[in-house]
Amino acid sequence: MSTFGSLYRVTTFGESHCKAVGVIIDGCPPGLPLSEADVQPQLSRRRPGQSALTTPRDEKDKVTILSGTEQGITLGTPIALTVPNEDQRPHDYGEMDFYPRPSHADYTYLEKYGIKAGSGGGRSSARETIGRVAASAVAEKYLKLVHGIEIVAFVASVGNVSMIPFGDPNGGFPDDAAKEAEWMKSWEGWWERLNTVTREQVDSNEVRCPDEKAAQKMRERIIKAKDSNDSIGGTVVCVIRNLPTGLGEPCFDKLEAKLAHAMLSIPATKSFEIGSGLAGTTVPGHIHNDKFVKRENGKLGTVTNFSGGIQGGISNGENVYFKVGFKSVATISQAQPTAQYDGTAGVLAAKGRHDPCVLPRAAPIVESMATLAIMDALMQQNARKATEVLCCNRYSDSSGFVWKEKGEGRLK
Repeated sequence: MSTFGSLYRVTTFGESHCKAVGVIIDGCPPGLPLSEADVQPQLSRRRPGQSALTTPRDEKDKVTILSGTEQGITLGTPIALTVPNEDQRPHDYGEMDFYPRPSHADYTYLEKYGIKAGSGGGRSSARETIGRVAASAVAEKYLKLVHGIEIVAFVASVGNVSMIPFGDPNGGFPDDAAKEAEWMKSWEGWWERLNTVTREQVDSNEVRCPDEKAAQKMRERIIKAKDSNDSIGGTVVCVIRNLPTGLGEPCFDKLEAKLAHAMLSIPATKSFEIGSGLAGTTVPGHIHNDKFVKRENGKLGTVTNFSGGIQGGISNGENVYFKVGFKSVATISQAQPTAQYDGTAGVLAAKGRHDPCVLPRAAPIVESMATLAIMDALMQQNARKATEVLCCNRYSDSSGFVWKEKGEGRLK
């Protein structure tokens, strides 16, 4: 449906060419300072018309808070956010009355509902993600203020051009034992980059790739697709830092499952890999296992992070990181032999304004969905802690974990 989350619930509304799109947020904590200025930056990073690499549709995506705040403070009541659709051209889509666009949602929406939006992609358009981004900006402020949580996403590859070094998440364990040290060093370099990358570095170029050399090659690949009236896909990597331990609800709402659900709900996504991902299937256990070590704060940490900060579906305190694959944009202006709705063969060269590659605008959307998933998981864990059984208390000493008798305290 159009609602995501259990305790922090967001419901998006609007189609790509209707009067406005937006979101209703239910469950936002009261007392949080909030204004349009808190929400606008992420919407501006997502908006179309940013550069030659994106659709020329000129939308400012200016957000308005309609409810849920008073004098700039959240009330705990539903927050309504809306963004107008100003640069509409529904007439560009007249030919789509006859043709379902190849690999688009035109046909499946018609089969499901018996009717579909005639202009743009309707609810299947990436324009729907405005509501998600707006809702996440509210949650992100809470996560950062209260817990210091940081979420950064960046373009890691476009087509065959990748910033990921040898031996990292795109490659398996080397058969040559002599290369094992080099392979491990590449992973360590990858984890260090994830630990330090910032949004300022990501936004330093129009591709949103923090590696300048790779970004230039990615830009050239996107321009090549654009000049050919074609499109190209790629991957976005996201890292979540300073996440508390204990988030995730086994068995069916494990943290990686919640993140996968969030990511694969984004238009054009095709894959999700947590931690080492598919590369982890080639690594022997004695290498892939994340050994524990005692941190300076007295808590356990791990020496490596192939798990991606999640074990048993629960956050372990390390950086959570994952990779999301995006397909090439379905709507292209290049003539394609296909069939009309009635089965008649024909040729479709779609009109309208479309991204040759979604990756530069997808990075803030990935951050947004990660934020929504983490916000909901955190609120669930906070609710559990607030209602812990008062019959016992657990503490750790040199002999290991000891449980106090009933009535002596509460869980810590």
